[in-house]
Amino acid sequence: MTDDSRPLAVFDLDGTLADTAHRQRYLERRPRDWDAFFAAAPHDPPLAQGVDLARRSAQECEVVYLTGRPERCRADTEAWLARQGLPPGRIWMRRNDDRRPARRTKLDTLRSLARKREVRMLVDDDELVCDEAVRAGFTVLRADWAHTSESLKSAQEQEGRT
Repeated sequence: MTDDSRPLAVFDLDGTLADTAHRQRYLERRPRDWDAFFAAAPHDPPLAQGVDLARRSAQECEVVYLTGRPERCRADTEAWLARQGLPPGRIWMRRNDDRRPARRTKLDTLRSLARKREVRMLVDDDELVCDEAVRAGFTVLRADWAHTSESLKSAQEQEGRT
């Protein structure tokens, strides 16, 4: 159950809460192996800084998750969040056929959320998502505690996959 009076703390998953380093290799080959990339997600180690921040944020905010992962990954994502002891919260995911850049899909969702609730902050590792959110007036904490390969950055922007 949610308390609609609490502000929202919006957390990205990959590169913010989940360490994707072990699966980025699937994006370095041509063609990129998206099925393998997402199939390996349940084995992501948690990123301690992001997990700790989400837990602390839950004291004042309702924590929700905004990811570029496709909807077909929902069950694995929910199980991963629960295994990490992260605060329960709604998860917004990309439609399986949505290939728009993450900066567009995520900003659309943020704006929709902000029409109904205060968005206290967005925590994300994608520089372009962060830049767009700041330009739109959102408070952003850039998750700079994980290494993101150039292949993943390119995939986020050009292929609209995560």
